[in-house]
Amino acid sequence: MTPPNRPQAEPRWSLVGPGLVVAATGVGAADLIATTVAGSKYGYALLWAVVAGCIMKIVLVEGAGRYSLATGNTIFEGWSTLGKWTSWYFGPYIVIWGFVYGAAAMAGTGLALTSLMPFLGVPAWGILSGLLGLALVWSGRYDLFERVLTAMVILMFIAMVLAAAATLPNLGEVLTGLAPMIPDGAMINVLSVAGGVGGTITLAAYGYWLREKGWDSPRFMSVMRIDNAVAYLVTGLFVVATLIVGAELLYSAGIAIGGGDQGMVDLSRVLGERYGPWLSKLFLIGFFAASFSSLIGVWNGVSLMFADFMGHVQGKPHAHPDRLAGGRYYRAYIVWLTIPPMAMLFLGQPVLLILAYGVLGALFMPFMSVTLLWILNTDRVPAEWRNKPLTNILLVICTLAFAALAVDQLRSSIMRLF
Repeated sequence: MTPPNRPQAEPRWSLVGPGLVVAATGVGAADLIATTVAGSKYGYALLWAVVAGCIMKIVLVEGAGRYSLATGNTIFEGWSTLGKWTSWYFGPYIVIWGFVYGAAAMAGTGLALTSLMPFLGVPAWGILSGLLGLALVWSGRYDLFERVLTAMVILMFIAMVLAAAATLPNLGEVLTGLAPMIPDGAMINVLSVAGGVGGTITLAAYGYWLREKGWDSPRFMSVMRIDNAVAYLVTGLFVVATLIVGAELLYSAGIAIGGGDQGMVDLSRVLGERYGPWLSKLFLIGFFAASFSSLIGVWNGVSLMFADFMGHVQGKPHAHPDRLAGGRYYRAYIVWLTIPPMAMLFLGQPVLLILAYGVLGALFMPFMSVTLLWILNTDRVPAEWRNKPLTNILLVICTLAFAALAVDQLRSSIMRLF
């Protein structure tokens, strides 16, 4: 705490802040494949959806950050003022989501490393990745976590931008994709591209990372907004690069790739055949960086959210150690993300668990946008920091878009069961 007779330091203006952390954590291999597939199907026609997705995520993350800075409360404390129903939704969601995501994150990272170094299989590399993530975030040191994630972001960006540059994109055609249009049958692709830019539950972790960074009062509001906008500008450029790869490399040649993480391996193979093995290897390094950055981001950020949730429902004070990084609930959730899901790397994915994960997960983005609309327009926030009309309009658009995507995800989850 700053002594009373010493002026507080000015906010440290940095382009590498919690915004880049939340954006990079949210961009995993599945999002890259969704964008690449969209490029392979429709060329540049959905480029505008990438821009729309960045704007939506900027609005949502800014809202979460504004609430935290304006009130000094965490986002879960804000949700809890809306009624106990938020805890009844969030509690099961974060537990089920963590188990399934832990397996998916380790499998994705393991697949990337197996493609680069095939002397170990996906389960072994996945387990090693999960344990490394556990070790990196166990202490709760934000500065170490941020440095590692920044290195991963640099690798991601270099790999994808070089892959896009190698395809020699036609800039004129790229620009035509900024005109909003929805090709026949492309609505779900539009929603997937827009919704996949920069994360889901990790958006809500932004306020926690602001606190870890030391940005904890309204005087940091301006730097938070710049941090958030710059982060999603970088993320947008990164996702645009993936769309270019899909449009130039796959769309023009009529090449199809697999879904999920395997699609990234397929894409690296196509790059290697077209431009040489060096680009294939570089792309796989970028694939690993995207997967591992998401892994460690969740291992840290969602564990902070779980610790806050557990401490709050037990009535512990806001700054109680159990609700902070390095506390027992924080570490318990890291273990939950890492150890039990290892079994799924060998035993497959239980259908009912995947169904519950799909249902609860599909509802999260509409949940977040609706609750932000509710919280940020009431006296839960000081008047000067409440929503302006444009923000409300954009949040309503976010709600409608994510509700439509949720309906499709729910339909897909139920179809898996039958």
